Amino acid sequence: MNVILWGANGAMGKLLSARLGGQVTGRVSIDGEDGAARTFGELQNPQADVIIDFSHHSAVGDVLEAAKKLSCGVVIGTTGHTREEKDLIFAAAREVSVFYAGNMSLGIAVLCRLARTAAAYFPEADIEIVEVHHNRKVDAPSGTAHMLFQAIQAVRPEARERCGRAGEGRREKDEIGISSLRMGAVVGIHEVHICTPSQTLTLRHEAHDRGMFADGAVEAARFLVGKAPGLYGMDGLLEA
Repeated sequence: MNVILWGANGAMGKLLSARLGGQVTGRVSIDGEDGAARTFGELQNPQADVIIDFSHHSAVGDVLEAAKKLSCGVVIGTTGHTREEKDLIFAAAREVSVFYAGNMSLGIAVLCRLARTAAAYFPEADIEIVEVHHNRKVDAPSGTAHMLFQAIQAVRPEARERCGRAGEGRREKDEIGISSLRMGAVVGIHEVHICTPSQTLTLRHEAHDRGMFADGAVEAARFLVGKAPGLYGMDGLLEA
């Protein structure tokens, strides 16, 4: 498998480089340091089966254009995309294979499945999502929290997100609250609380090391090789 790393000099890019070794055929980073190209156009004779992007969500248009030029797949590891950026992702999936998930952890993918199943068993329960991340994370709620909400919404189509609580007003029946905490060096904690008048079921995933995201991205890249154009995600990877 030949891979171009986008955001190669970032923390995730360095982890991926260590895991992939000689499979890395190109490196793109806005700082241009350590031999990385600043742009795709600076790469000499670029070849790849897959591009893995862990740069910044605003670069997704350039990443997708590069994937289309190479006719290769692309794993999008960034989060916080705008509506316009998401539209670019969905449009590109008509031409190349795109792996798009709010979180690259296989454990989070399993958590989403468990949350969906549990919500189906307790249709009248109140459900709240709590996510905790380090104090440098800029987007809130996390992409993972939105993933969890969407997983639950599959069995509760009437559900709607309520991000944060303030002021007066009762909790409405169809809402799923999402609370975000930013503190210290927490890699990532996600909890789903499913509460009835008689019991509470809590599902929790805690990330101990960012290496799990790199591992998931590598698995996603391998999964994409040879795939037809389309939009792929963690459900497909779990079932492969």
